[in-house]
Amino acid sequence: MTMQEDRNLSYIDPAATTAPAPNAAPGLTGAAILDLVLQSLDDDKAEDIVQIDLRGRSSMADHMVIATGRSSRQVGAIAQKLIDRLKERFRLSARVEGKDAGDWVLIDTGDVVVHVFRPEVREFYQLEKMWQIPAGGARA
Repeated sequence: MTMQEDRNLSYIDPAATTAPAPNAAPGLTGAAILDLVLQSLDDDKAEDIVQIDLRGRSSMADHMVIATGRSSRQVGAIAQKLIDRLKERFRLSARVEGKDAGDWVLIDTGDVVVHVFRPEVREFYQLEKMWQIPAGGARA
């Protein structure tokens, strides 16, 4: 494999992953996406919703949201409704992983990364501890 081929396979243009799509709705901001995410999770009865501010702590996103669904079916439904609302409101196609299994769904909008877990899976991975949320910290 030549260096050019390797560069083509592994290079990710930061502007392509962080900028809104060309057909994205006007006024699309990380704060607007976060508001929609939190409202969608609340509307669909997600439990233990935690918001983590990543600004200055990570270059991957500005916010992380972690939530729990009571079953694989609810986790999948919560994720699908959020994906649909992001498309409807912002014309935003988020990257999604794990929706078919329903144990842990990751939805990456660029500015906001959302994790929706079944309770046992969330307890096992303990993302909140990994990001060390201080007592009384950034909970939604």
